[in-house]
Amino acid sequence: MRSTDHTSPRRARRKISVRTGLRLGAAAAATGALAATAALALMAPASASTQAAQAPAANGSSRYHFTTLDNAKDLTFNQLLGINDNGHIAGYFGSGAAGHPNKGYLLRPPFGQGNYQNLNFPGSVQTQVTGLNDEGVQVGFWSTQNNANLTNNNFGFYLRNGQFHTVNFPTGDNASPPVDQLLGVNNHDVAVGFYTNGQGNNRGFEYNIITHRFSRVLKPGAPAGTAGPSLTAAAINNRGDVAGFYTNSRGVTVAFLKYGYGRFLTLAVRGASMTQAFGVNDRDEVVGSYTVGTGNNAVMHGFTWRPGHGFTTVDDPHGIGTTIINGVNDRGDLVGFYTDSAGNTDGMLAVPSR
Repeated sequence: MRSTDHTSPRRARRKISVRTGLRLGAAAAATGALAATAALALMAPASASTQAAQAPAANGSSRYHFTTLDNAKDLTFNQLLGINDNGHIAGYFGSGAAGHPNKGYLLRPPFGQGNYQNLNFPGSVQTQVTGLNDEGVQVGFWSTQNNANLTNNNFGFYLRNGQFHTVNFPTGDNASPPVDQLLGVNNHDVAVGFYTNGQGNNRGFEYNIITHRFSRVLKPGAPAGTAGPSLTAAAINNRGDVAGFYTNSRGVTVAFLKYGYGRFLTLAVRGASMTQAFGVNDRDEVVGSYTVGTGNNAVMHGFTWRPGHGFTTVDDPHGIGTTIINGVNDRGDLVGFYTDSAGNTDGMLAVPSR
């Protein structure tokens, strides 16, 4: 573990950090944005699908204290994916390349090497722990494969009361190999995730761990069935608000916040080629990443978005242009990862200056 003060940045090599293992939720997209203000969007009727976009505010990185957290079992590749109000962090190490499988863990304060707990689905070859609630439930996905081409089967799971359970959306239209992932869970034991259909599009859903019932997460007004947009549900808060991302009619990946009472708000950073939401807390603070440029010229920045305040850029000082924020708790603590100057992927904890 190393602690970093934001006043001493060391510029990272311009290499975008990506999940090279199991996770397929992230999607490439062309440039584009949606034009409307967040304030106007929040005043729309509950049934409306509304849009909010703005240029990021002045960089907010100076408001956080950053700490790099890497499991010593693989100092070259760690990603932190979720944090709860107890300060417990879900993550994994291992790039997913052949011979370097993803291995899940739970990290507890004070975040020393003795505080990493291995969490891997029994009999799995690879596991990612992607989300957790405050009541001891974790979610993620696992695979029986670790192929050189990085095309592996994925099966969702939840861990509750010490028992692992597989969760796969009931459909006859699966990708080959199948892809099912749970990405987040709230304190009411409602999880969110997605599966990939036979046409290669993601289909977001909610899953109630108590009742074992599924429901789809849909963009209002979008075509139904196979014609609908590719959509990933990535996080859910205790109010039932869901955050994630989808591909719009112009082929651009944009973020969304779907309120529990029905309103669907699209979030897109103006000028970004892609905006993705990965986490949301009970104050509807949304976190994720946005990309500027494409191909070898692309740079990726972490963001927070708050109702009435809009977007704020948050970059780890060791990974400016390579930062992704995956999770946020109700204190505003952030977790994610970045690529350092040596090309390693490092886990990141960012705590607001208090």
